[in-house]
Amino acid sequence: MVREPLPGDSLPSPSAHSPRRIRVGDGPLARAVLIGSVLLVTALVLVAPLLAIFAEAFRQGAAAYAASFAAPDTRYAIGLTVFTALIVVPINVGFGIAAAWCIAKFRFPGRNLLVALVELPFSISPIIAGVAYLFVYGGQGLLGPWLAEHDIKIMFAVPAIILASLFVTAPFVARELIPLMIAQGSEEEEAAVTLGAGGWRILRLVTLPNVRFALLYGAALCNARVMGEFGAVSIVSGNIRGQTNTLPLQIELLYQDNNAVAAFAVATLLTLVALVTLVAKAIIERLDAARVKAQGKPGH
Repeated sequence: MVREPLPGDSLPSPSAHSPRRIRVGDGPLARAVLIGSVLLVTALVLVAPLLAIFAEAFRQGAAAYAASFAAPDTRYAIGLTVFTALIVVPINVGFGIAAAWCIAKFRFPGRNLLVALVELPFSISPIIAGVAYLFVYGGQGLLGPWLAEHDIKIMFAVPAIILASLFVTAPFVARELIPLMIAQGSEEEEAAVTLGAGGWRILRLVTLPNVRFALLYGAALCNARVMGEFGAVSIVSGNIRGQTNTLPLQIELLYQDNNAVAAFAVATLLTLVALVTLVAKAIIERLDAARVKAQGKPGH
């Protein structure tokens, strides 16, 4: 005979006697296989190429490595790459802030089209973008005859490199800011308006401080892509030694000249840029997580 439970009796938990649901990968064998597979692929696809770059760069010693940067064409390529980044990154930071502000804070006809246009460079091959610039600014392009009449040279010169770099890196800052601004809403900006603050003051004192970590991360990604861009720049620059060669193009020329040590030595610079970007990403995400935890706001 089963006794009825009394009011003071503790009732068993509904899941006390129910079997634990086994998830995929819970078993020790499955877990070991998954972790081992990920580590193996990471080692073969990511770690091994990076180690090979530095091993080849220092294969003939530190003196040969340092001498690789003494060539005038290499020094010019480094300077041109830095010069391009110094122009492109601030412009795309400004563009990203403006685009994110418009998309996240306002509702207007064509808003979805603007989002699609901002993300367009992600869906177009950089080589196609370079060819498109040729059709617009090249000698036989849409604006080519007018540019030639006014002695304005864009294609196969530094302006073409800047234009191509602007195109391929345009979405990076905007893509980081748009979802964060949407998640944060417009309450703080609206409160600032009621207190009499103007647009620029709201942007400087309210909006930008709330998205500063996402802004830094987007700028870091933009900078890394500018310095490493090859496809679009190779089309519009003409690949002229000592005139329109950026670092990626110079690496290709050095390798074609059978100067593998110099090619890998120069490649270490771009590798270090990528590694520094990853470290910056980790630091920014940790700082942003700390800010979100302290303030209880939507994070990046």
